[in-house]
Amino acid sequence: MGTKLGDIVDATAISLKDLSGKKIAVDAFNTIYAFLSSIRQPDGTPLLDRQGRVTSHLSGLFYRNINLLENGILPVYVFDGEAPTLKAKEVQKRREIREAAFIEWKTAQAEGRIEDALKAAKGSSRLTAPMIDESKGLLTALGIPVIQAPSEGEALAAQMAREGMVWASASQDNDSLLYNCPLMIRNLSLSGRRRGGRSTTYKMISPELIDLDKNLRLLEITREQLIDIAILVGTDYNDTVTGIGQKTALKLIKKHGTLEDIESVFKKSKNPKDREKLEEIQNIPYDEIREIFLNPPHTDIKSPEWSNPNSEELQKILCKEHDFSESRVEKSLERLTSALEELRGSSHQSTLTDFF
Repeated sequence: MGTKLGDIVDATAISLKDLSGKKIAVDAFNTIYAFLSSIRQPDGTPLLDRQGRVTSHLSGLFYRNINLLENGILPVYVFDGEAPTLKAKEVQKRREIREAAFIEWKTAQAEGRIEDALKAAKGSSRLTAPMIDESKGLLTALGIPVIQAPSEGEALAAQMAREGMVWASASQDNDSLLYNCPLMIRNLSLSGRRRGGRSTTYKMISPELIDLDKNLRLLEITREQLIDIAILVGTDYNDTVTGIGQKTALKLIKKHGTLEDIESVFKKSKNPKDREKLEEIQNIPYDEIREIFLNPPHTDIKSPEWSNPNSEELQKILCKEHDFSESRVEKSLERLTSALEELRGSSHQSTLTDFF
């Protein structure tokens, strides 16, 4: 999902405490998919209510946002709208991958290969329309603003950060940088103790801050050139060019400047591999892809506003409708109330934004 730029992008480790008092635009789909993938039982089965409905997304959104709010962080969730036409191929490919993973999950589960089942199950996660509606309802009950983007959520989150409505955007997807997001946070919703793949060992994952301007200076390139690098290594709108990884793409762009210039060089090359790369680049609609990142739809929105959590509505959504533990939900809400009162220094204030 998104563009792989981790090998060339510099990220600074931070803590949740460093983000206290900050407004953060969160890539909703990216975050919810992460919860659907990670919150599962040992054999890969997601959390389910008594009617067999998946609740992993609700569990992740509720408990993780409790944690963020306790730390004085104000999230606002931005949901994807209609994807650009060029993304249709990628959407279909992801669907096929999920379907194959689902078959592998059920096969491994039936054969008792528990670790294989869990790994396959993570790749089978599906986000349905009812799940999206449930997620929006839960976030609203938590007092967290929900914003619907006309197209890609990352693009609108980047716009909000540029316009000062939020301090940064949060996503696992580097496309946020291509959309000109000045500050991007990785691992905001995934920080903590995590086990990777088939490994039996755990590692700590911490939030990371990526400063776009700082990275462009370090790489000695422009954002337009970063987009060309992304196109070479593959985006949601095109496949990677064979044999070109992140560092090679960076070298090519720094040496030649643009995709057009690289084409010109490869046209003159007698190396068969360069000719193959040339053909692949020529088949990429890179002008259209550049346009998606450079000129996404601009949306006129009001600055987001936060409110106090609605305990009754949260109990209804989680406990009455989806069989969450009433005592656990109540204890979490009590903990949140105490934390909010401590943050604002007084219980007489009326809304979440009062303590900043």
